[in-house]
Amino acid sequence: MQSFLDALIADGTFGALPRDVVYALGMLVFGAIVVFGFVLNMSGVTTFVERRVWARMHNRVGPNRVGPQGILQWLVDGIKLLMKEDIVPADADAPLFKLAPYVVIIGFLTAFVAIPFSSALIIADLDVGLLFVTSVTAIVVVGILMAGWSSNNKWSLIGGIRSAAQIVSYEIPAGLSLLPVVMIAGTLSTQGIIAQQGWAPWEWFLFYNPFTFVGFFILFTALLAEGNRTPFDLPEAESELVAGFVTEYSGVRYLMFFMAEWGNLYIISALVVIMFLGGWQIPQFTDVAAVQNAAQFLVFFAKAYGGVLFAMWIRATLPRVRVDQLMTICWKFLVPIAFVNLLGTAVWMVLFPEGLWPVRYALFALGAGLVGYFVLRVLYHLRRARIRERGQLTLNPLS
Repeated sequence: MQSFLDALIADGTFGALPRDVVYALGMLVFGAIVVFGFVLNMSGVTTFVERRVWARMHNRVGPNRVGPQGILQWLVDGIKLLMKEDIVPADADAPLFKLAPYVVIIGFLTAFVAIPFSSALIIADLDVGLLFVTSVTAIVVVGILMAGWSSNNKWSLIGGIRSAAQIVSYEIPAGLSLLPVVMIAGTLSTQGIIAQQGWAPWEWFLFYNPFTFVGFFILFTALLAEGNRTPFDLPEAESELVAGFVTEYSGVRYLMFFMAEWGNLYIISALVVIMFLGGWQIPQFTDVAAVQNAAQFLVFFAKAYGGVLFAMWIRATLPRVRVDQLMTICWKFLVPIAFVNLLGTAVWMVLFPEGLWPVRYALFALGAGLVGYFVLRVLYHLRRARIRERGQLTLNPLS
């Protein structure tokens, strides 16, 4: 983005406008394109995809009426919520109640400032990009707590307090899992971290050493908890709290909360891809910058949306944990292991400053084996499901 603006300035496209003004306008325009052309539509489409994934796993059909295979269901639901009455309860703290969804959406959208889509497609390549993303996403819990408190509803208040406790707790293992990669890359810039990795899987930080391999799973788990995703969706546990912190909301404000939740799935996966999975790195196959960046964008999006689909899979598979189990997982398991990973990475860097390629290849083989086993199990259960649908499978409880 910066190089593109520099070229326009050199050509005199903006006349005598100061460089800083040109940068600000360029980032504003590109940010608007990202928000309205990508983020909002992606959040909506993700709601449809998630409902279809759940349906397939539950042996149901899912939304299939509006548009081809129900693809326009998300648009209809969005329009319906926009047209519904925006109700503010009489006993609610009206100013905070109205402001809360905007705080949530600002914390969610601002994170895209430092998320790279390719080597050139980034709103602002900040030197502290990683710190910026982790900081602004923490604003979301402020909005959730505001919603729970201002609703003057006991279910909403419990949901807001649960969210605050959950996010504050799981930020610790998440942060500790980010630090080993920062130490290895030597930078907090999201583009700089990606630049330290290669396009080949064994060049990713996931396989750099055993500690980063474990840190990948800790980070993904902690980010799911921070995003209030199953099995950690206690702030909006429907069976206990009606709808949690959004119980009293309706219309467009209700829509904002869930747009942020589904869009946040992409941020979670994108952050994991940046830190451990090589980001947008692909081999150089053309000298045309636009084509190369388009390919980088597709690769990055495919990796990130793969994580989104996996999170959907988890939600359709695992039951919700209890509050005490939630805290036990964090403080008794994830935090100690994350500390060990941090110290182990520091020792590893002292002993092997250039890394140890045999270990990388071994970890890559282990990862490929785990993925292969997972795929085989999925195919096995799909075959059994098809046979059962044809009535050719007799279920044996002892098998």
